[in-house]
Amino acid sequence: MSELTRPVPAADGLRRIVSEVLSDLRAVDGALYAAVAATPTPTLDRALRRLSHAADHSKISFAIAGALSLAGSRPRRAALAGVGAVAVASASANLLGKRLVRRDRPDREAARVTVDRHVPMPRSASFPSGHTASAVAFATAVGTVLPAASVPLGLLAGAVGYSRIHTGVHYPGDVAAGAVLGVASAATALAVASARLPASYPRGAAPK
Repeated sequence: MSELTRPVPAADGLRRIVSEVLSDLRAVDGALYAAVAATPTPTLDRALRRLSHAADHSKISFAIAGALSLAGSRPRRAALAGVGAVAVASASANLLGKRLVRRDRPDREAARVTVDRHVPMPRSASFPSGHTASAVAFATAVGTVLPAASVPLGLLAGAVGYSRIHTGVHYPGDVAAGAVLGVASAATALAVASARLPASYPRGAAPK
């Protein structure tokens, strides 16, 4: 049987399909990044730059947690769950995700991201977005324990995630992966809290 007519092993065919799909997804990811970079938004540029900078090291989340801890027993439990979720998300993103994937950061200069949007380009790998993972983890955990906070914190987490694309330091795919990781981290933190303190964090509190 010639090389041209020899059947392709199933495993090789699957690998080829996966590779092609990933290549297409990377192309879409890059196109979305370029579209954001090319869209003039002078009113938003400075505000999102400041938001992105304020979210460094989860400063916004910790400030909110501090305020919640002074507002009563249930907000305090929500704050503790949120901080625990941030810890899980940060460790998962920085110690596992970034080290395993090692995706390069976007070329902000080549995409011509305006200087008004610039925040310092991190030296760590791009995938996943740690800022997004932590913000979503905090919003999900706090919102589960304290439902009244879920919408405003969810909107804030979304804005933080988008700010990382807008400032040119992440691809949209990095942010999407960070959001998924954030939800998973919140579920993990709430599950641990339910196991250790079942009276304060009933098992039904874990996000579905």
